Amino acid sequence: MKEKEKAIIEAAIKLYATKGFAATSIQEIVSESGISKGAFYLYFKSKDALLIAILEYYFDHIQKNIEIHDHENLPPREKFAKQLTALFSTMIEHKEFIIMQSREQAIPLNEEVKTLMFRKHYEAQKFYQNSLRAIYGEIAEPHLWDLAFMLEGFFNSYIRLLLFNEEGFRISELVEYILRRMDSLIDGLKGEEPIATEEKMEDLFKKTKAFFLANNHDIKLVIEKMKKVISGMENSEDFNISLEVLQSEIEKETPRLPVIQGMLSNFRNEPKLDTYREEIAKIYNIKR
Repeated sequence: MKEKEKAIIEAAIKLYATKGFAATSIQEIVSESGISKGAFYLYFKSKDALLIAILEYYFDHIQKNIEIHDHENLPPREKFAKQLTALFSTMIEHKEFIIMQSREQAIPLNEEVKTLMFRKHYEAQKFYQNSLRAIYGEIAEPHLWDLAFMLEGFFNSYIRLLLFNEEGFRISELVEYILRRMDSLIDGLKGEEPIATEEKMEDLFKKTKAFFLANNHDIKLVIEKMKKVISGMENSEDFNISLEVLQSEIEKETPRLPVIQGMLSNFRNEPKLDTYREEIAKIYNIKR
């Protein structure tokens, strides 16, 4: 991300937190960020486009802070404690953004925003589930959706306290307290049937348009077409490497949008691939 683009995003977050989305003008954003209005439109076509960029910026920042601990050789519980601590700390660091979300009508829920928020919520649920599975194993498996919902409830409730009284709580103690509550929930699962079963959740997702935004069948067809075009190019080796990384990411349970966007950018200067690049970007609702 270029420095001017980042300056615009951070200025907008600050203004939205105090005035709200609707009441903040583009002129105020450019004045706060110290750039011209013309420069603003080089990066963002509208306020709505800027809003999507802000959301992506914030979620990407969270993801990076969590992923720092991904490859550490730690027991699953200790790793998850560090990741939860990073999650709490990042949200406090971006307190203005949280305030922006909580303000009445601060974020207009158009289709693009709703789709993005749905996807990010799904990714968060899968992060919780994968972590709980690693910690508790087989006993947690049938209850992962229920446990993830309860963990999310703990997190969301305590983050509200931290936003307004950060000094009154130690995040490390809070994280350990939450994990002990998860231990208690696991201990009480004997003989219980899950409420949010995998079948029920899949049925719910099938009824949700946003869940099908990333249609794997369609994406695979696009990638196959790209392979054929690339095979006839002189610089096919570099493109093939990017395409392999792209395909590997897309096939993951929860693909990381920054990785997809980064790989697509590698095809930007090849006109023969523009149609396919833009089609994949559209499917994932990312900047083209």
